[in-house]
Amino acid sequence: MTLFRLNRLFNPTSGRALDVAVDHGFFGERSFLTGIEDMRSVVATLVDAGPDAVQLTLGQARLLQSVPGKAKPALVLRTDVANVYGNPLDTHVFSRHVPHAIEEAVRLDAVAVCVNLMQLPGRPEIREACIRSIVDLRAEATRYGMPLMVEPLVMADNAGGGYMVDGDVDKIMTLVRQAVELGADLVKADPCDDVEEYHRVVEVAGDVPVLVRGGGRVPDAELLERTAAVLRAGASGIVYGRNVVQHPDPAGITAALMAVLHDGTSPAEALARLQERAA
Repeated sequence: MTLFRLNRLFNPTSGRALDVAVDHGFFGERSFLTGIEDMRSVVATLVDAGPDAVQLTLGQARLLQSVPGKAKPALVLRTDVANVYGNPLDTHVFSRHVPHAIEEAVRLDAVAVCVNLMQLPGRPEIREACIRSIVDLRAEATRYGMPLMVEPLVMADNAGGGYMVDGDVDKIMTLVRQAVELGADLVKADPCDDVEEYHRVVEVAGDVPVLVRGGGRVPDAELLERTAAVLRAGASGIVYGRNVVQHPDPAGITAALMAVLHDGTSPAEALARLQERAA
């Protein structure tokens, strides 16, 4: 299948992409709303900052797509919701995708849809639910020529309640490969504990582009260095959320990340430019 829509996601020169994820409100956790309480303002800021894409939900996508003109980020549409992040967890844990998600993505002029593939310790029914969603979405995505981004999430056991990410490279590789086998056109995967091992994740994905998740907030220098490292490992881009929208200068950190992604700017130089803005 020829995925023409991806021409609006990846930079034509570098072949890479920055997708800013602002779909956190979908998961029903108060802590996820920090920095994105006013979504209209958040989306307007991102449009001005100009990442390659913004990842939104069905209910918020209109804020991006109602902006006139062609010079705006592409839309990646989140299609599924789960309640695996609470602390404490609900007694009933679930994951399900939005009905008619692919048709909605077509109507909203999205360039791709995103769906989870979660591995939770002791909860195989959640992985099964994710696989069911992927299989259903894959069939409709093929019909409409909509690229399918699968997000493998290897979670660590957390006795305190909410699940945290497990950075074991072997576990990440296994779930990434399953995403590819299920028909992913793109993979959005976590970095591993030893970022120098990330080439193994890219290798196991084959010719399917790997975009690396950002996770929780980290210092700017660490974020830029990690970004450069996963790019050296062969990643095709990044999907960062809280590290952009919770940053004191979302436009500045976006510019720094885009410089590393598309211009080959060193992390040190990108950080210096960011600090100059702050000064």
